[in-house]
Amino acid sequence: MQEIPFYMVDAFSDRTFGGNAAAVCPLVEWLPDATLLKMAQEHNQSETAFFVRTDGGFELRWFTTQGEINLCGHATLASAHVIFEFLDYPHTEIRFSTRFVGELIVTRSGDWLTLNFPAWKTEPADPPALLLKALGIENYEEVRVARDYLLVLNNQQQVEALTPDIHAMLPLGKMVCVTAPGDKHDFVSRFFCPGESVAEDPVTGSAHSMLIPYWGEKLSKTQMMARQVSARGGELRCEWKGDRVLIGGQATTYLIGSVFLREGEM
Repeated sequence: MQEIPFYMVDAFSDRTFGGNAAAVCPLVEWLPDATLLKMAQEHNQSETAFFVRTDGGFELRWFTTQGEINLCGHATLASAHVIFEFLDYPHTEIRFSTRFVGELIVTRSGDWLTLNFPAWKTEPADPPALLLKALGIENYEEVRVARDYLLVLNNQQQVEALTPDIHAMLPLGKMVCVTAPGDKHDFVSRFFCPGESVAEDPVTGSAHSMLIPYWGEKLSKTQMMARQVSARGGELRCEWKGDRVLIGGQATTYLIGSVFLREGEM
């Protein structure tokens, strides 16, 4: 029987039951992909992060209940939190190597962790009729696209008032981010994940790879404060640095335990 450490962390929050929960499992070596997926499905969180220590840092991968994904901000933040708090890690910087986006760096300053992520450029797009129908809106400022759809509304109240039919968006083949200028923040957002077990992601670090360059250009700013206005909500310190973005947040441990895998289950 193999025993694997298990942590559940609320990322982008300074308190339990806020931000976005992620499961984190440090591994001694990589398990088969099918096993990693089964573990993520068992955890039933929006993401489970797995990492393996290397000579130069850590290899990091992220799984939803559907499969492996190319980038996840809150599970990266949660992984860094586990390393800093529980693995006797003496440095203030962690280097993660990833399969899809290269090297990611996380630094610690007091209670805040900062992700160094790629900046994603968005392009103008004509919104599919299904997108607008599923969101239940007719009026919008603009629609753009990168990995996800980015739909810009006029104000924070419009973003908060949305009651979309999220799973109806599944034929779009993309996730959907809705954003607007904030009342007390530079910008706010919500993020919808059609087809996933968590239909609305509480706080989405990776979405800020496209949000920060968009709002940085729009507001003529390089440093911004953002809030994802989901039911749980989360605060993000944002900085635009050309082809990179810095995304800062806090994290809180909710649960520490163990996963037990028996012979034939791996």
